[in-house]
Amino acid sequence: MSVTRRTALVTGANRGLGLEVCRRLALADLRVVLTARDPALGAQAASRLRDAGGDVRFEVLDVADEASVRSLARRLEGESVSVDVLVNNAGVYPQGGVLGITAKELDETLRVNLHGALWTSQAFLPGMIERGWGRLVNVSSGYGSFASGLDHAPAAYGLSKAALNALTVLLASTVPAGCDVLVNAVSPGWVRTRMGGAGADRSVEEGADGIVRLATLPSGGPGGGFFRDGRPIPW
Repeated sequence: MSVTRRTALVTGANRGLGLEVCRRLALADLRVVLTARDPALGAQAASRLRDAGGDVRFEVLDVADEASVRSLARRLEGESVSVDVLVNNAGVYPQGGVLGITAKELDETLRVNLHGALWTSQAFLPGMIERGWGRLVNVSSGYGSFASGLDHAPAAYGLSKAALNALTVLLASTVPAGCDVLVNAVSPGWVRTRMGGAGADRSVEEGADGIVRLATLPSGGPGGGFFRDGRPIPW
């Protein structure tokens, strides 16, 4: 009996962690939908992965725009493409403390880091539940943990990642008992990306490890958790 190949969709994937996650999922024989806001950069990134042998397509997606998310969902549905693995990786990292943050800065951060993950989850999680299989990974941060970093976080970023952790718990609670759909959050650590900077202590490959692990969990794996390096960490 042939095994149906899964399809993964990764947001914010034209560079850094998102691009490496796409590469690794393609190596694991998943079909990959690489998404990004910039059409040229996204198409170039997908082309490089295809040249390396990956089954990767590019789709324009601005997670901060609900209409963009809905449009992508309709395009994929029109092609009978079912998203089995969703990696909510897109994120922004504004600086500044809580007493100086403006409403505009907070709104822009929440639209990408929280609302975007909510909208993509609303678009694709119901299909996973209906089909009885899926993996949803929210890329969070230790800065979103009350126990290990929130009090040191740039305000808008920390607020958005704490909220993303709460969203993860709520999404996981919608999965019926016995359904092989696993929803989790992951802290990749401090990674040497454009966001993390050259002084970060982890390579992109190391940062992607935990994301890919959750995106490819076997049946019976954990759900509704927050992980770093494959181990649960406190919310």
